[in-house]
Amino acid sequence: MNENEIHLKNYLRVILKRKYTVMTFFIVIFVIALMGSLSYTPVYTASTKLLIEKNDANPLMMNYRYGASYDPEFVATQSQIIKSEPVSKKVAEALDLENSYASFFKDVQENPSRINNPLVWFKDLYGIIMKTAGIGKVSPGDQDGEADPDGKSGIKTRPGSEVYSEMISSGVFIEPVEESDIVAIGYTSTNPEFSKRVVNAVAKAYIEETLEMKMAASRHTIAWMTEKAEKERTRLENTEKALQNYMRNENIVAVEDRIAIIPERLTEISTQLTKAEVKRKELQSLNNMVSRVSQNLEGAETINVIASDATLRSIRSQLMEIDQKITELSKKYGPKHPVIKRALADANKLEEKRKKEILRIIQSIKNEFELARSSEENLRELFEKTKLEAARLNEKNIQYGMLKREIETNRYLYDALIKKIKEQSITDQAQTVNIWIVEEAKTPEHPSNQRNKQRMILGILLGLFGGIGVAFFLEYLDQTVKSPDEVEKRFGISVLGMVPLLKSRKKRPEKVVIDDPSSAFSESYKTIRTAILLSSAKTAPKTLLITSASPEEGKTVTAINLAITLAAQSSTKVLIIDADLRRPRLDSIFDLDGSYGLSTFLSGVSDQEIIQETPIPNMSVILAGPIPPNPSELLGSNLMNELFDDLEKKFDFIVIDSPPLLSVSDGIILSTDVDGTIMVIKAGKTTYEIVKRGLKTLNDIESRVIGSVLNAVDIKKSDYYNYGYHQYYHSYSSD
Repeated sequence: MNENEIHLKNYLRVILKRKYTVMTFFIVIFVIALMGSLSYTPVYTASTKLLIEKNDANPLMMNYRYGASYDPEFVATQSQIIKSEPVSKKVAEALDLENSYASFFKDVQENPSRINNPLVWFKDLYGIIMKTAGIGKVSPGDQDGEADPDGKSGIKTRPGSEVYSEMISSGVFIEPVEESDIVAIGYTSTNPEFSKRVVNAVAKAYIEETLEMKMAASRHTIAWMTEKAEKERTRLENTEKALQNYMRNENIVAVEDRIAIIPERLTEISTQLTKAEVKRKELQSLNNMVSRVSQNLEGAETINVIASDATLRSIRSQLMEIDQKITELSKKYGPKHPVIKRALADANKLEEKRKKEILRIIQSIKNEFELARSSEENLRELFEKTKLEAARLNEKNIQYGMLKREIETNRYLYDALIKKIKEQSITDQAQTVNIWIVEEAKTPEHPSNQRNKQRMILGILLGLFGGIGVAFFLEYLDQTVKSPDEVEKRFGISVLGMVPLLKSRKKRPEKVVIDDPSSAFSESYKTIRTAILLSSAKTAPKTLLITSASPEEGKTVTAINLAITLAAQSSTKVLIIDADLRRPRLDSIFDLDGSYGLSTFLSGVSDQEIIQETPIPNMSVILAGPIPPNPSELLGSNLMNELFDDLEKKFDFIVIDSPPLLSVSDGIILSTDVDGTIMVIKAGKTTYEIVKRGLKTLNDIESRVIGSVLNAVDIKKSDYYNYGYHQYYHSYSSD
């Protein structure tokens, strides 16, 4: 809860801080709203309601419609048709606006010049602001009127009804009624009767235009399909002729029958070829065997085929009988006996017969082998021819099938187009326009833009919140240091104190501590003095360098007033040194002789005492002296260190006023020789980036920064105003 309260206070602080910006913005917007409300011309809005249904059904295909399809762009499409040029031209022609337009606005006087009538100028400016803020489109009736409501500007610049068509097209507005298919069409003008007639004419023209579009689409579709059907018919005839020519050239009469027979024939030949090959191999083996025994017939009968021959078996039986007979006769007769000789002669004849029979069998085997080989070769040749014929027939069949499929496709497309043409011819006679006028427009009795109360409220709200928004935007753009908390949080250095802004021009800030020691201005330097004395746990810093990141932040005033405050303590001797050798100011402030000082001592030009007394008790000063050509070299010399050593023995505190850190290097050189450096930051002027760069410069050389002084703080705009700071020192602020 506490955190939220702090945030709310911060918001309120920003508003109070920039209250004049908020008030100025509010007054300007309120005046514009007031002038705009007083200068509005009364206009009248008439509207009619139409029922628009999307009908996708085909009278010949009702069975295929399962429900109306949802189309979110349907209403937007119809709105564009309503505002299209053909519809607006039909309205202009139906109302004969070329001849009758002036009669509707004959009582309207010529508008005053925008230069002579500031109300019109303010009204236009108010309209621009409302549209920019997104508030201008409160309702269609808030329109200022249609283009050229009095018929005085632009009507006679172009002949014909084109200008009236554009006027109607730009002035018509369409609003769909939620959760329905009803659409409201409206029109606004300064003549209520004219608004009514235009709206009713727009509704009728829209219906006519939709019907014409559908009829034109149907005629175009029929013409296109007729042309397409003629092309498909020609293509079908060409493909049929191509098939006939192919069948004639390739001698294809009944390709389907041949496709069925050839595979069977090829299979049969393949089977016969296999058998012939097996038989040939068998006979080849047998032929090889008998070829080996053809020279020696004794071993021929060991071959089964020869041994199993019936004739040869008969001869062998006869030979066995003769041999048996000779054996028996040899027992009775001698070898030269005629009987024996006849028997031996018969045996020799049978032996010769056996040899001839063996030779015959061998020859028959060879013949049979040759026959089998020849048969195999014939079957193989026939097989190859049949296979080649099947391949050629397959190629012909592929081409034949392609031609037939192309014919079927062309015939299907042609038949479908003929069917669609007949269907379209029938449905063209039964086209319906799915638009009905639900409610015709009536003559409006009251202006539609007399909403001064709403405009005033909008002007007040826009002025108030716009002003607050501008205030916060300016606060966001403000990158300057404004409070001690910002310094401590952003840069991590303590704020020794803050010096209020001295608004009175009668008082010089260098002498306020002396002239008015009880003021808030003086008390702020006492607070800074206390913070410096307590900045160290052991002893307070004796030599103090007062500097700033950029010029004109109040470092010289701070150095003087701090030195005066330190000198105000009893028995404390304070020395202030003007180390700004480029733009010295202490000589003019204390009205002392500036012809000699720090520059003459460091350059060795003058040997006289450079410490001068001031009118302030316990406070001395070393002026800058004449401006030297090389200030940085003088301040960084050993003589400067020796001077510091001597001065520290004579004075309790030494306050040094130096140039800005980011302008020259003088302050950086001096910061290494002092006990502490104090950075002066001017509230509302010094940016975060400048402070950051200045502190980085000091941190890079490891200077001892004991804190900062926030100068020229506007107490009323600061958070500290809420804590009673201003009330406590109210007596000073009222001076």
